[in-house]
Amino acid sequence: MNNKKGHPQKRGIAYEKQKARDHGAKHIGGPGKPDAVKGSQKLEMKSWQNPVPRPEVVKARRKGVTKFISKSGFTTPAVAYGKERGMKLYKGKKKLT
Repeated sequence: MNNKKGHPQKRGIAYEKQKARDHGAKHIGGPGKPDAVKGSQKLEMKSWQNPVPRPEVVKARRKGVTKFISKSGFTTPAVAYGKERGMKLYKGKKKLT
């Protein structure tokens, strides 16, 4: 899909790669896989305009993700779930849990 803002999927992948580098991880991506890996730690990144809701954090947790990075942050229930499960949640570079 091409629009005024370019290719949305390519922008998302570029964001994932940049955040993987920022956190010292290797970008892998792909359906059903975490976006990046750093040792035994799995990372998920979202470049969304709206905060990430709880169901997305639950899905990531089921994939074995321990670190979740979002450009726009997380909803309150998502932060509560992440804290309860011991996940590291980041809004950009700011650590939330």
